[in-house]
Amino acid sequence: MEENRLKASSSPHIRSDESVNKIMLDVLIALLPAFIASIFYFGVKSLILVVASVLSAVITEALCQKIMKRPITIGDLSAIVTGVLLAFNLPSTTPVWMPVIGSAFAIAIGKQVFGGLGQNFINPALAGRAVLFACWPALMGNYVAPLGIDAVATATPLAILKGTADAGLQMPGLLEMFIGRIPGCIGETSAVLLIIGGIYLIVRKVISWRIPVAYIGTVAVIALISEGNLTGMSYYLFAGGLMLGAFFMATDYATSPVTPKGKIIYGIGAGVLTMLIRKLGGYPEGVSYSILLMNVATPLIDKYTSPKIFGGAK
Repeated sequence: MEENRLKASSSPHIRSDESVNKIMLDVLIALLPAFIASIFYFGVKSLILVVASVLSAVITEALCQKIMKRPITIGDLSAIVTGVLLAFNLPSTTPVWMPVIGSAFAIAIGKQVFGGLGQNFINPALAGRAVLFACWPALMGNYVAPLGIDAVATATPLAILKGTADAGLQMPGLLEMFIGRIPGCIGETSAVLLIIGGIYLIVRKVISWRIPVAYIGTVAVIALISEGNLTGMSYYLFAGGLMLGAFFMATDYATSPVTPKGKIIYGIGAGVLTMLIRKLGGYPEGVSYSILLMNVATPLIDKYTSPKIFGGAK
């Protein structure tokens, strides 16, 4: 009788209903409010950039897998998420050919070269953005005001804070920054909608709270100390791509630590690097490069934060 209850099977022994498809669908649902806001603030050009980026990502993934004789997995939605995130990191003035090139690089070099989903060591969307910024910095920094108020190029709040913008430009109000009515990349301006999307992912247990809380908390503490008041701190929290990066890109499964303690260290490291770049670097924003640098440090963090194996050899 007892023998009938015992079934020998190969690992993994813990099963879950979760799948890549379900996780990516949840990420897309979480990004939907910010996507709608980007169209409201920056017009149909936002929709065109996202569509171009997604199509490029999906087609590149299918071509790479066909050439490398791997199963075609575009149905898992991961390439769509990469395409959306890359487009979210572009200003609305970006020419349509740029997200096509950026997404193709993100998928081919940032993901498929290393073996595909789960094998990449840096976030593909951020890798694509870094290449676009290195090749065409003027086009990547060409921001305009939202709602079609002014088609003339203007500066982001972070550039005004850093003092690299034209003299005379005024900082927007905190409410405008919170809801996203500010110049910036199309998917990063609305802090409130990104926070709502991030909370949705945490509640759905798609991501852990540790990385975004440690990341945003570290930026908040450093900004509060350096600025000396809550208003100055809030500008550093709501401006730039902090919310988008903390909730949607720093939490990438393949490129972030797996241990709870490692996630906290990773988030703190990203926060420190972001503020160092914003305060001391030559670039007013620091989220993308901070996450990429911490991606590289992830194996080291995992090594020194992994639980000890009792009974194993030293």
